[in-house]
Amino acid sequence: MQNGQLLAAIDLGSNSFRLEIGVLEHGHIRRVEYLKETVRQGNGLDAERMLSQEAMVRGWECLARFSERLSGFGTKHVRAVATQTLREAKNREEFLSHAEKLLGFPIEVISGREEARLIYSGVVNLLPQSEEKRLVVDIGGRSTEVILGKGFKPQTLESYRVGSVKWSMKYFADGQFTPLAFDRAEVAAKAVLDEALALYPQNSWDVAYGSSGTIGAVTDVLQAAGWAEEGITRDGLVWLKEKLIKAGRTDSLRLEGVKEDRKPVIGGGLAVLCALFDLMQIDTMHAAQGALRHGVLYDLLQREDNTDLRSTMVLALGNRFTVDSAQAARVQKTSLALFKGVQDTPLIEQSRVARLVKKLSWASHLLEIGTRISHSDFHKHGAYILENADLLGFSMQELQRLGLLVLGHRGKLRKLEADFEEVEFVKMLIALRLAVILCHARKNPDQTGLEFSCNDKSKTFTLEADADWIDSYPQSVHLLRQEVIAWQKTPWAFAFTQAARVKQPA
Repeated sequence: MQNGQLLAAIDLGSNSFRLEIGVLEHGHIRRVEYLKETVRQGNGLDAERMLSQEAMVRGWECLARFSERLSGFGTKHVRAVATQTLREAKNREEFLSHAEKLLGFPIEVISGREEARLIYSGVVNLLPQSEEKRLVVDIGGRSTEVILGKGFKPQTLESYRVGSVKWSMKYFADGQFTPLAFDRAEVAAKAVLDEALALYPQNSWDVAYGSSGTIGAVTDVLQAAGWAEEGITRDGLVWLKEKLIKAGRTDSLRLEGVKEDRKPVIGGGLAVLCALFDLMQIDTMHAAQGALRHGVLYDLLQREDNTDLRSTMVLALGNRFTVDSAQAARVQKTSLALFKGVQDTPLIEQSRVARLVKKLSWASHLLEIGTRISHSDFHKHGAYILENADLLGFSMQELQRLGLLVLGHRGKLRKLEADFEEVEFVKMLIALRLAVILCHARKNPDQTGLEFSCNDKSKTFTLEADADWIDSYPQSVHLLRQEVIAWQKTPWAFAFTQAARVKQPA
């Protein structure tokens, strides 16, 4: 990626939506523009985990405004991520489908551990280079991420379902600050965060940093009052809690440094922060400049510069489940050749093709991970592993789509809850299925005499084989004829035909 390139990150948080635009300058990203809107989408999540229409509308309106600023940006230079509220929402697809149309870019729902990884990256990339052991905490609207790392490398990543919006709704819903409410909120937070004691022992870090949201707001207040010269301290937190209790209510709170949009959620956020300080025996915490959105920007750089973490994680998962790497390589090579052969490249953006090729490569490598559980229906086991794995670098949608390719690479197609109108997905799927058939003997397939084509208008794939190939590989021919039948239950058709014999001159 060249100097001067503009990059954009959108963070769809539970409390705020944020847009960060930066420009690449010699490996670093300098801020060009920053937009933040308090959407408070987490408030719209009911007990059944359904996002209210009002909360969705607030989000859509914000993203429509962001879209105007992103006019002219290419897809590979923008990444939008959503966190805990949309992780939880049962009706998130309703929100996302309209949100993506308004924004003009895909929105990825990321796992808690992936959020933690990106937060750590955002924090450390805006800190001086150091080998110090760092504890990084981010208290969001509905989740709290805790990360332990050294230098640029995170070592322990966890996400806990406790946050400023969620705790404010639960323990300060009437807007009242009382000693009893704080006691209950802190005890409940400690119950959720209890396992952090074992994962993050006190002597495992040199410096503690707090990122974004709650910690930034608390720092602003304490600095204004002269309590945060060296960072957030226990005494400072006690002082702030007393100030809130003395005020009694949200609408009576008058503290320099507290913004109006932060007042409704400061009680819950402070309770969580106090619980973390007590539980983990933190003495001082420094406010960090970096946050999730900065980590997203630097992740864009890595993906573009062929240092994509996702490829590393795929190899690691394959090793963990002892996949046959030689067979995976055969299927990968064959499926990519088939897939590239049916691309109408003048009509498709080259970068998009490259991304699809990468995903097909990952799927090829992971087809047999389910065999470690059982050889019976191993494709189903593999799909389950992927849909429930916490693979760093991947969004939840990406893992679901990978799982769908693994599930669909063999057996009946009607079982797939897939959109067969999505042409590129169908092309990846059939490329995988045909590659597995051609590589069934677990050796490099003979593709001499084969020609694969696709008619997008008639939704028909055709594999043509010459007579010599058909005579030489009867088992492959049998499997390919079975494949013809498999596609009859879908909107697409697959034809396996014999090429006409060329008459030899007399």
